[in-house]
Amino acid sequence: MISLIFWLAVIPYCIGLIPTRFLSENKRSAGVTILAGYFAMWALFEVIAVPAVIFVEYHNFRTASAWFMACSLLCAAVGLGFAFVPRAARRMRNGEAAECGTGVAEFRKYAGRLSAGVRTMPWAERIEWLLFLALFGFQLYRAAAYASFDGDDAYYVVESLIAQQAEVMYRILPYTGRPTYLDVRHALAVFPMWIAFVAERSGIHATVLSHLVMPFVLIPLTYLVYYEIGRLLFGRAGGLAAKETDDGLFCRENLPVFMILMAVFQIFGNVSIYTNETFFLTRTWQGKAVAGSLVIPALFWIFLQTGGGMKRGRRTDAGVWALFVCINMTAGICSSIAVFLISILTAVTALCLAVVERDLRVLLKMGAACVPNVIYMAVYVVIAYSYLWR
Repeated sequence: MISLIFWLAVIPYCIGLIPTRFLSENKRSAGVTILAGYFAMWALFEVIAVPAVIFVEYHNFRTASAWFMACSLLCAAVGLGFAFVPRAARRMRNGEAAECGTGVAEFRKYAGRLSAGVRTMPWAERIEWLLFLALFGFQLYRAAAYASFDGDDAYYVVESLIAQQAEVMYRILPYTGRPTYLDVRHALAVFPMWIAFVAERSGIHATVLSHLVMPFVLIPLTYLVYYEIGRLLFGRAGGLAAKETDDGLFCRENLPVFMILMAVFQIFGNVSIYTNETFFLTRTWQGKAVAGSLVIPALFWIFLQTGGGMKRGRRTDAGVWALFVCINMTAGICSSIAVFLISILTAVTALCLAVVERDLRVLLKMGAACVPNVIYMAVYVVIAYSYLWR
């Protein structure tokens, strides 16, 4: 449990301090930091694991695991340095006692904001938030107590288990247990290998981790993305669609309603086996479920960040573009087809923004953020071509 908390909470949060360092103050929060940390961590895992899958034949998981662990710890240390060293230097210049290295002040600040928001919240809004929390808790309970079995688990979960036990990635066929050639279809989608890494570090069986632990990680992350989207659309601070009330504050009663509607859609979206909601709650641990439920909504969150900044004539923070790149790379570890889909979605969005804002620089900026996608698809084509002519 200590290892799970360390690798699924502490390390992502510390890594997230790097991109959030380049965000403006009104865009920083504990939720944004943990989201940024996960996307940056997954992007880092792609950079390390994909070359290991392609170029290292024996014990490639052991190699990738060692490198990823070292790089993650290094990035976490850098994030802590970004967060606390400048503040400590500023306090020393002001003749105050330096406080760095703990992060208690950051959490205290976020807790203070949350407490103040709850105290000033109308009772109707409190009831709405309690209703959302009940729906959210119900989904977590069902995901843990009634974990579903899917036929794809025979491949994805077993790949994680093979990596954990045999220390190889995509070199053993899960259906037979025999050695095989590099799997072209799944070789670059290394999300099961990240699950195997967490399983190895924590000492938990990969199947138990996938079915029991991952829903408690991926479902809250998804709703955190929805919360950030709702905060941009209906929030008190800088909402794109917010309107001012008589007391000068932004109207925010639509935010809990938005979250309730999203939770209801997820619960009752199982109208077929192919819907995003079905994948979200019954295949939570699979890469394609993460791509549809988490990565694509996060992409819309970034679109709102970039589009909102351009519409107001303000410079978009460098941290937003860094998150844009990390989200694009995260799509690659989830599913190969997701890279193509989000590239098309980004191209359409960039074209619409360029026309509305009459600024072709939007195309260049979003195109530059998609360079990792182009490299990913080029590598995929080369591997597929080599496989066909083997």
